Amino acid sequence: MKQYTIIIKGVLDKNWKEWFEGMDFTFEEGNTILSGFVQDEAALHGILNRIRDLNLKLISVNPAEKTNN
Repeated sequence: MKQYTIIIKGVLDKNWKEWFEGMDFTFEEGNTILSGFVQDEAALHGILNRIRDLNLKLISVNPAEKTNN
């Protein structure tokens, strides 16, 4: 699993959470920020495909910074 932050233009209703693998929704400057863990790259592509299919504007996809423990 890898953690990602995905930013989408506009404010997405939290009722869509199930469509996005249960990722957390926050809002900033009129954008929706999805954050959470994604099982694998196939699951990430599934989320990105849903964003495309809903005709939402994708601003960025960022993996979480790695930390040295």
